[in-house]
Amino acid sequence: MKKIFLLVLCVTLSMSVDAQFQQPAYQILGNDTTCQIFVYSPGETAGLHVAYLTDTQSWCDAGKVCGSDYAQWGAEKKMHDPYVLHATDGTWRLVFSVNNYSPCFAAAYSEDLVTWRPQDYPRVSQKGALKPIIFQMDDGTFDIYYKGKDGSRHYVQANQQFRKFTETPGLSTIDEVAWMRDTATVAGHTHQGNLFDVPKVHLDYILNYQMALAHDVAISGETMLNDASRFASIGNNVNATLVVKTNQIKRISDKLTGVFFEDISYAADGGLYAELIQNRDFEYSETDRHGWSATTAWQSNSPIRVERAIPLSKNNPNYVSLARRDTLYNIGWDGITATPQQQFDFSVYIRNENTDKNQVLVALIGDRGVVAQTKIKTEGQGWNRYSAKLIVDKKAMKGNVRLALTPLKTGNVDIDMVSLFPSETFKGHGLRKDLAEAIAALHPKFVRFPGGCMTHGQGLDNIYRWNETVGTWQDRKPAPNIWGYHQTRGLGFLEYFQFCEDIGAEPLPVLAAGVPCQNSRPNADGYGGQMGGIPMADIPAYCQELINMIEWANGDPSTSKWAKMRADAGHPAPFNLKYIGIGNEDIISTVFEERCEMICRAIKAKYPDIVICGTVGPSHEPSADYIEGWKFANAHKDIIDMVDEHYYESTGWFMHHQDYYDSYDRTGPKVYLGEWASRSTTHESALVEAMHLCSLERNGDVVVMSSYAPLLCKERYSNWNPDLIYFNNDSITHLTPSYHVQRLWGNYWGDRYIASDFKIKDNLRYRVAASIVKNTKLGKTYLKLINALPAQLSLNIEGLPIPAGATYEELSGKVNEKHAKISKSKVDGPNMTLPPYTVRIIEL
Repeated sequence: MKKIFLLVLCVTLSMSVDAQFQQPAYQILGNDTTCQIFVYSPGETAGLHVAYLTDTQSWCDAGKVCGSDYAQWGAEKKMHDPYVLHATDGTWRLVFSVNNYSPCFAAAYSEDLVTWRPQDYPRVSQKGALKPIIFQMDDGTFDIYYKGKDGSRHYVQANQQFRKFTETPGLSTIDEVAWMRDTATVAGHTHQGNLFDVPKVHLDYILNYQMALAHDVAISGETMLNDASRFASIGNNVNATLVVKTNQIKRISDKLTGVFFEDISYAADGGLYAELIQNRDFEYSETDRHGWSATTAWQSNSPIRVERAIPLSKNNPNYVSLARRDTLYNIGWDGITATPQQQFDFSVYIRNENTDKNQVLVALIGDRGVVAQTKIKTEGQGWNRYSAKLIVDKKAMKGNVRLALTPLKTGNVDIDMVSLFPSETFKGHGLRKDLAEAIAALHPKFVRFPGGCMTHGQGLDNIYRWNETVGTWQDRKPAPNIWGYHQTRGLGFLEYFQFCEDIGAEPLPVLAAGVPCQNSRPNADGYGGQMGGIPMADIPAYCQELINMIEWANGDPSTSKWAKMRADAGHPAPFNLKYIGIGNEDIISTVFEERCEMICRAIKAKYPDIVICGTVGPSHEPSADYIEGWKFANAHKDIIDMVDEHYYESTGWFMHHQDYYDSYDRTGPKVYLGEWASRSTTHESALVEAMHLCSLERNGDVVVMSSYAPLLCKERYSNWNPDLIYFNNDSITHLTPSYHVQRLWGNYWGDRYIASDFKIKDNLRYRVAASIVKNTKLGKTYLKLINALPAQLSLNIEGLPIPAGATYEELSGKVNEKHAKISKSKVDGPNMTLPPYTVRIIEL
């Protein structure tokens, strides 16, 4: 593992001559070794701060050291009345109220006041645990008291590790004096908090930490848009030499680049999943989105009658009843595009209510009338599936159409699972052809699915359950999407695995670690965030659910009911699943750790060869979840083979952190960089991402997988920016420069890394990168070069023969451009020039 951020930077920064990072003076109280600090919160959204007493007898704020991580962004993440205790062993304990209606308070632990263990939120009896306070007992345990909204006092005991919390029933008799607090005036405002005398070196440590953060923010704010002034002295040409060390070769991962698919920004329904009917199951509801109902995206010439009396499936109870001459229309996803002679596959489930036979007219209707139609003859009074081919008239104009269903004879018909697919989908497996082909062109070595935050869901009831996504359409269980829309589950685990097989990528399913998303909104009881996780009594059943998934993917249909389900769906051969992810950028809380360990142990006990990928939270070092997550992973190397890191950063951060993985422990769990991206869709972002990929290859012995995120975004439905591929109903509208970087690395990959060293002026070193990899399977070597300077780079290659005529592919452009310029050409020999802001890959 890499050294902790603070220890890496503190010594350097304390010696810095840069005035903006100089340590301020402070008053030493009492003697030469101690000083006084005040720990407080300036406001509910400001987090926990530390102030120190100066030589002018005033308090100076040293900065924020901790913030609330409870429940939803925006509505929550607030810290009320924090109370800090300095324990007898020198460590620190923190409690605070999260709001006035949740049945919990927050509890955290720190060894140094700056690095905090991820917060726990112990559940209590009161909806609103106000003004919590702590006292340490002689046996090392802690007594916590809080007030209810009615002023009542309650008692919770915490163990020495501050991880187990037990509330005593009834009321506490503790006196009101226990709630007396220290006060101090900071920046003209008087606050309540806690005063402490601490060693001077401790305050030095806190101040150095703040300086390290400030320095990192400053360098990470660099952008190439200011390069004209920043590099005014270098002229139009920079000379450099790349020394290739062909005697220093190491094995690296052959699965370094893949893709991460999440149903975000309408990536699945309305996107990669080629279904053209929106709300085909009539199961939209307010739970999905405010204002939605079972008739969303449907229109009719009569009031639409939604019924539930005799459902097609208990998992899809809604259906619509139509009378003769009623016409039911579906508008699709902002329309259904039809072109002359285009073919569609239509299907529907129909039940005759009060007759044995009927006819239903199925049509596609545009602005100028019907462009395709057919009739379906229905028989019997049970639910039956009917299918038909719709072919658009050759004289029709390209444009939007609606699907129309009209019963033609007397007697009502019930309809459900109305479906319309283009007849041509990717390899005939129901995925939109252009989007699937664009993903396949990346040559991903793996696909992570079904999502990030969508995997652990919006609360306990919304955790993604893989078994609800397989089987017949009508028996799959639809669900709200954490991103604010609906999942039909038409794109389920069978389709994900089939897609991986179709593009030659390893499947990497990621499922929840027994907790929902930490950003979940409060449930009916007011409990938000991880909500205490799936009850421990139910975790064995949840473990079995995940084991069943592996059996479904890999088992023998003749001996396994789960594998037979796969075979009955049309895939008798096993998928040969090798990887599974447990958890997604979770808070590494006690609740998480308990459940994650149980799940991983259960999987390893049954399938010891399955590679298990854990998680280290939503951000990189020095975040609390990153530190605790790595600590947990290293302590459980017997059951966690690699961990999933996530970070979205500025271009400046990537430029100045090319060494990020260089000092990682090679004996610990491996790294899967599961979500990462620079924060724009410009050429500048593509350049720094290419530099980072060079870093990942250099560290390909410890970083074994990586995937840009998010992958897909439907225009007008963005939940996140940037994304790799933008599309609308008709076409791909934008393949970003970042897409082409991922494509280049996916196509020109290697399993051996050859060391090299750039010889260039020190102040320019962070703006160039190189990587040489060898593909032993193909017998090819690839030299990858990045020039992120505003000047031409005249480069001499030493130690690696570059034959004249070797081909290369290049990505170039201005830093603020959003469209990639791709070119192919040939080199003249070992001396070459790279234009400004260029990525070049030479094939040898």
